[in-house]
Amino acid sequence: MMHIVNNKTKYATLILLVLALLLLNMILGSVHIPIKAVFQIISGQETSNIIWENIITRSRLPQAIVALGAGMGLGIAGLLMQTLFRNPLAGPSVLGISSGASLGVGFVILVAGQFFGFSFSSLGLFGDLSLLVAALAGSLCILLVILFVSRRIGGTLAVLIIGVMIGYLSNSVVGIMKFYSLEEDVHTYVIWGLGSFSRLSLARAQLFLVLITIPAVACLFISKWLNLLSLGENYAQNLGLKIHRARMVVILMSGVLTALVTAFCGPIVFIGMAVPHMAKLVARTSNHFTLILHAGLLGAATALLCNVIARMPGLDSALPINSVTAFIGAPVVISVIWKRRKEQFAE
Repeated sequence: MMHIVNNKTKYATLILLVLALLLLNMILGSVHIPIKAVFQIISGQETSNIIWENIITRSRLPQAIVALGAGMGLGIAGLLMQTLFRNPLAGPSVLGISSGASLGVGFVILVAGQFFGFSFSSLGLFGDLSLLVAALAGSLCILLVILFVSRRIGGTLAVLIIGVMIGYLSNSVVGIMKFYSLEEDVHTYVIWGLGSFSRLSLARAQLFLVLITIPAVACLFISKWLNLLSLGENYAQNLGLKIHRARMVVILMSGVLTALVTAFCGPIVFIGMAVPHMAKLVARTSNHFTLILHAGLLGAATALLCNVIARMPGLDSALPINSVTAFIGAPVVISVIWKRRKEQFAE
């Protein structure tokens, strides 16, 4: 009974934290907007300051929605990968899916400049949509290759190695394309690679949140499989789990989440690697149903916090989001390595 009460308290605290950070995303920035005005604008009430209304509806609210969805998706995807590979340093990009998105965008930005003589970044909405489709197509192509490999080759380690090698191959092709591309196109590609929560309008941000929520919720239905996989493949197989099917489903879920985030936001680093450790620290359980919920909420909170820091008052322009996520996520990863090292020495 006490355990259930504690879980409810933790969930309530995390939800309040996410809501508080959402509110901070509305208030803070180069232009300070009072809380009362924020609530009026979000609730659809009339406000006397049209500038504040435009800032909220066209910039801050879409960014906050995208950050919430991206953090939730990456947190859960990272938890799935760390459980599958039983590696605390595994992340959503470990299978090369983010590299596949980068390859797709590279073809659109870098190759188009050579063949057509213009930059897709100059095409406005059509250019943005072409980058989105290219990133999603590149991610899903790599995901299909990984799923095929997972079905044909036994062993989780083999799938991991092949995924990493595919990522290196994709980066190699992108490097060659950058070498032969126009300077303007390379600059556009580099900016895309820094990651951003501010590329979507309010309507597309809401669509993204719906798309990311569907596979995130679906992950709860495979929590029992994840519980068994965390014990080791041999033990899970002895308990009746079909390893090949479970591995493919876990890779598919994580891959879809990673593909969606990378397509809409660009490659976002460290959140998917660091958040699962936060979830395990807060939840203090090995039950993956609880861990998935914690990873989703903590991922959303972490991404919202990073977005606030990137747009801190006093900054004329927003910082690259990956610079902020690395600043927050890297200490968490370092602490995990340090802790494991100390445990090894203690043994």
